[in-house]
Amino acid sequence: MSVDDRQQAKMKEFMSLLPLTVELAGLPRAETGKVFTEGQMEGRAMAIKTAYKAARQIVIEIAKPAESGS
Repeated sequence: MSVDDRQQAKMKEFMSLLPLTVELAGLPRAETGKVFTEGQMEGRAMAIKTAYKAARQIVIEIAKPAESGS
């Protein structure tokens, strides 16, 4: 797999997890016409990054085969 293929796969994964990520981040929508400061944007970006890691982990855990109890 080439670097471009890996980058595209990562972007596809991010985009597929974006709805869950945004919900986990819990960020309110911006008011119409409101402009965020640079600090606010950085804070929101960090919240999304943290939420993305959590969303990805949830999907990984769900995809694991169930352990048998016997």
